[in-house]
Amino acid sequence: MSATTGLTGPPQPPPKTVRQEVAPKGGYAPINVARNVPKSIGGSAGLLLVGTAAMMSYGFYKVGTFNVKRRMLRQEKKEVRFAITPLLQAEEDVRFVAQRKEYHEWEADVMKDVPGWEVGKNVYKTRNFVPPTPVLAPYKHD
Repeated sequence: MSATTGLTGPPQPPPKTVRQEVAPKGGYAPINVARNVPKSIGGSAGLLLVGTAAMMSYGFYKVGTFNVKRRMLRQEKKEVRFAITPLLQAEEDVRFVAQRKEYHEWEADVMKDVPGWEVGKNVYKTRNFVPPTPVLAPYKHD
């Protein structure tokens, strides 16, 4: 049988003699528990504060210069849009007049049998100005 007790066999009584470990004669050698950390592992707290402030100042400077450039680009974009607005409006007016003429031709053709119908006359009875609405002409069959 094995000398172990419990799991692999029936429990065994403890041995008659117990061997106890003791310290060697003269004792153990002293253990060095002193901290071996250098007194300074870097600069002082003031130096760290100055470095952090310098980096943050540089970052704020770069953000400020970027904002100035972005503001200038936005202003330029706005000025270009203002400059080309009359051209775009003129193109839209030409397109609208051509579409309106085509619509009036279609309206005259559709309403030719209605007595008293005036082509292009406003169908709304109001004194208020109603801006002309772009009308999509019906689909033309070829």
